[in-house]
Amino acid sequence: MAATIPKEQWAQVIEQTGGPVHYKKIPVAQPGPDEVLVNIKYSGVCHTDLHAMKGDWPLPTKIPLVGGHEGAGIVVARGELVKDVEIGDHVGIKWLNGSCLSCSFCQQSDESLCPTPLLSGYTVDGSFQQYAIGKAAHVARIPKECSLEAVSPILCAGLTVYKALKESGARPGQQVAIVGAGGGLGSLAIQYAKAMGLHAIAIDGGEEKGKMCKELGAGTYIDFSTSKNLVQEVKAATPDGFGPHAVLLLAVSEGPFQQASEYVRSRGTIVCVGLPANAFLKAPVFDTVVRMINIKGSYVGNRQDTAEAIDFFRRGLIKAPYKVVGLSQLQEVFDLMEAGKIAGRYVVDTSK
Repeated sequence: MAATIPKEQWAQVIEQTGGPVHYKKIPVAQPGPDEVLVNIKYSGVCHTDLHAMKGDWPLPTKIPLVGGHEGAGIVVARGELVKDVEIGDHVGIKWLNGSCLSCSFCQQSDESLCPTPLLSGYTVDGSFQQYAIGKAAHVARIPKECSLEAVSPILCAGLTVYKALKESGARPGQQVAIVGAGGGLGSLAIQYAKAMGLHAIAIDGGEEKGKMCKELGAGTYIDFSTSKNLVQEVKAATPDGFGPHAVLLLAVSEGPFQQASEYVRSRGTIVCVGLPANAFLKAPVFDTVVRMINIKGSYVGNRQDTAEAIDFFRRGLIKAPYKVVGLSQLQEVFDLMEAGKIAGRYVVDTSK
């Protein structure tokens, strides 16, 4: 271990399910044989982090817990078995912190479906601290020309929507409706869709989000809070009026998941990405069958998806709209998130 690595660090710690987070000093962990220690410089704040704090999902979190899974930083130490990550490399701590690498899912590059995953900021401590541990095989490789501040939202939000667009099967020239387009994931989904040759129909609420969506490349913005007939407006936004070829559901409430089948075109694909607490999917069986609608879920991307998502960013095709605040202000970000008052993404600077 390098002498410059401190014994203690600042972190935001969830001490009981439901929160709040506590800004306090905790020990700096040492990496295991197959792990690296990353000096986190910046970490994006994802809605999943709020779910983790509140205990919204059926998968229990570790307690106490350091949340966060969009951490970008520099490798400062590594275990003795690590050969392909060097001290000084720029890497990212993602949602999937580690997997077994030997099950049938891992062997087929579906490591996110591993039955024994390590999840950053959920089952293991994540990136809302100055020094975080990651399995060397799974940390994202970040080119050194990339800004660690700007790339951090790509590590979950960008990767997740890029994977979802791939899963949708939509081809260049086709239309994709993005529900929740003004949020952290949606703002990136619009850009990835454009970079992949797709036409984005952005759906969200409010003028501020509408302005941002159009600036990011959405061809159409539909404000659900003022729309008199959202289904008809979405269909009308497509050239032939039959509706979008794909729908990305990034919403944090259940309603949009029930409505998507009404406006997706026949043979279209509905991709569920958002995870509203205690929500269910519902679609009419007759309509789903006779219109051959495909409904599927999309989780986080694999290691190759990660490399591709970061490369879109490296080439300047993706720019996450974000605001930077100090790590000490994380609870304030959660409060804004719960109130639905965030457009884009917040990134925390771990030095403040």
